[in-house]
Amino acid sequence: MSHRERMSSVDTTWLRMDRPNNLMMIVGVWMLEGPVDTERVERQIIEGLLTYRRYRQFVERAPAGIFWRDDPNFDLSHHMRRIRLPGRGGKQALERLVGELASEPLDPNHPLWTVHIVERYEGGAAIIFRMHHAIADGMALMDVTMKLVDGPQHRSGASAAEHEEEGWLQSLMTPVVAAINSGAQASSSTVKAALDLVRNPLRAAGLLRDGAGVASELAYLLLMSSDSATRFKGKPNGTKRVAWCEPIELTEVKAVSRALGCSINDILLSCVAGAMRRYLADCGDKTEGVECRGLVPINLREPGDVELGNRFGIIAVELPVGIEDPLERLMTVRQRMLALKTSYEPRTTLGLFAALGYLPKLVQDQLFDLLVSRSTAVMTNVPGPSEPLTVAGSVLKQSLFWVPQTADTGMGVSILSYAGAVQFGLITDVALTPFPEAVVRHFPAEFEKYLYCVLLEPPPAEAERAEPSLALSEEAPEDGAALVEGGPAPGANAPAELTSVRSVRGSRSAAGHRRPSVRPRRSRSSA
Repeated sequence: MSHRERMSSVDTTWLRMDRPNNLMMIVGVWMLEGPVDTERVERQIIEGLLTYRRYRQFVERAPAGIFWRDDPNFDLSHHMRRIRLPGRGGKQALERLVGELASEPLDPNHPLWTVHIVERYEGGAAIIFRMHHAIADGMALMDVTMKLVDGPQHRSGASAAEHEEEGWLQSLMTPVVAAINSGAQASSSTVKAALDLVRNPLRAAGLLRDGAGVASELAYLLLMSSDSATRFKGKPNGTKRVAWCEPIELTEVKAVSRALGCSINDILLSCVAGAMRRYLADCGDKTEGVECRGLVPINLREPGDVELGNRFGIIAVELPVGIEDPLERLMTVRQRMLALKTSYEPRTTLGLFAALGYLPKLVQDQLFDLLVSRSTAVMTNVPGPSEPLTVAGSVLKQSLFWVPQTADTGMGVSILSYAGAVQFGLITDVALTPFPEAVVRHFPAEFEKYLYCVLLEPPPAEAERAEPSLALSEEAPEDGAALVEGGPAPGANAPAELTSVRSVRGSRSAAGHRRPSVRPRRSRSSA
């Protein structure tokens, strides 16, 4: 009999979350510059993936539990395919194909992954990865994909030194993750608290009054109010669409974030909120006071832990979609991100996932539905390699991925940095947001507002003689970086990087690139 191993309780939870209208697949796309040696690319991907036993194993459901079992009839033809796009096969055709594949279930009779190589895409090739979330979480799969690239990049992900910028959301949660990994991880008390609330959800109210730490936050997660009812929410039908925008230069994002006294993550999340607001306004919907909650996975692995499987928690991020003024929206996002530093939510949800893996599927579905029904989207923010990679000798020019949406969530937002640029991607359900490109196109435009807010201010030498700027907040955050009443204008805080940005943007304007016609305003209003 072939080898088998019991599936962990957390991985079991993700396996059982599959629904016809939301499949638990992580979907990724690589775009390679030409020329591309397809045979070599295919061979390198196969060799890299099959170094992991999991990619030769299928899921076996037995009375004794759920297991990973070696597939005695493993056949690569079930997993590796070459295709070509119809017609000219441009970006829109690739987006449509990725959406179709994201809507198509993986074959449960075989190992739960596929790779489609799209030949002759824009003079090169595109590679579409689909892997079930039960195999691994996004951080583990990032390490897997690093095994598929050329040269010294065959290593355990990108080094921490490449991402010294404190703005990434994962770094924001470092104190919490450190506490968890030092001994507070998914303890029996956490699991017991989750099980107790499954049996008696009304106990959560008492925990909120009397409890503290993990137990209290578990109660909060299960009893938190729903976010705003918008067209983004409803019942998905399972047909997915994806879209992505052109990458934004990371140097510009860093420079603007430092000039405005916030983190990279604050800027990016504010851009997401602004893009969602503009889409709602384009549809004729009222936006004043709208709040959209995003569930964000947070890596809970210890340094060096690259084993397959799932080890992450979730935090709930509130996006102030209803705030039109970009600077006011940015400061609101910043204040909320700082408040997350003491959150126990990632640890709590990891314990909850572990507990759910032991429960009947019906109970699991009911409890998880309760959690995710209060949210609009799943969002991921992952810093990738800072230098361009190659695959079988071809340059990897663009990389995107999406984690699955759970229960009735109909939107997934992906923010990925790679090779000095930041990439926004969106996956939606056609029943709720049929044209994700109508949202995505606003991401760069929202960032342009912050960029030109800084660039249109006087350079530092002139700013010293400028009138004091209007306050963003009455009290500076703990790092003292935010603009305050009576302080210098935004341009005065601009770091050295903005000098080169000014030069590049100035030449673009001279060449006919149009700046935003209206500068950010200081008042809140509806769309």
